[in-house]
Amino acid sequence: MDIQWSFAIKVIPTILNGLKNTLIIAALGIMSGFIIGLIAGVAGSGKHGIAYKISTLYVGLIRGTPLMVQALYIYFAIPTMLHFELNSMTAGILAIGLNSGAYISEIVRGAILSIDIGQNEAGICLGLSRMQINTSIIFPQALKIMLPGLGNQFIISIKDTSLLTAIGVAEMTHQASRAVTTTFRTVETYTALALVYLVLCNGLSFLLKKMEERMK
Repeated sequence: MDIQWSFAIKVIPTILNGLKNTLIIAALGIMSGFIIGLIAGVAGSGKHGIAYKISTLYVGLIRGTPLMVQALYIYFAIPTMLHFELNSMTAGILAIGLNSGAYISEIVRGAILSIDIGQNEAGICLGLSRMQINTSIIFPQALKIMLPGLGNQFIISIKDTSLLTAIGVAEMTHQASRAVTTTFRTVETYTALALVYLVLCNGLSFLLKKMEERMK
């Protein structure tokens, strides 16, 4: 096989054409996932009531099915059943948001439950309301515990966007696949794609570690 490694350098700009979509989907997906995960995590930490049951069902459903299947279902099945159209970018953001939300809910739930119960009792003794205890005592401490897990989930979500090529999202993997179909340079193109993801994810990991250090 005639492998031309110089082509791997030449194809990088083509791959980077999908970087914007990759980052948009990952950022909006993780933001919506954080909101979903926060609600589900708080509900899950209660261990009783209808909110707890809904949270448990949601987490079990999402964590028990692959992201690609979820994306296909959101993009093809739901619009077919409800008779409406959904573009691939929106479907991708929804898929990443719902998927990351299930994992973030476990991060949130674990962080909340790790706070000493004495903190809650101290707030009650001071006459604080449940909302004041949560916002002023529990959540600020839990956020520091959540940060490493949230950072890891963001990086995972960036890598997960590669699966959205199955529904036609023009992210980096999709751009690489299109380049392969026109150039037939499989080894060079996918090597370049792997290197781009490697640099991107390691760079973000470095920034997140610096952020963690500052928060500590």
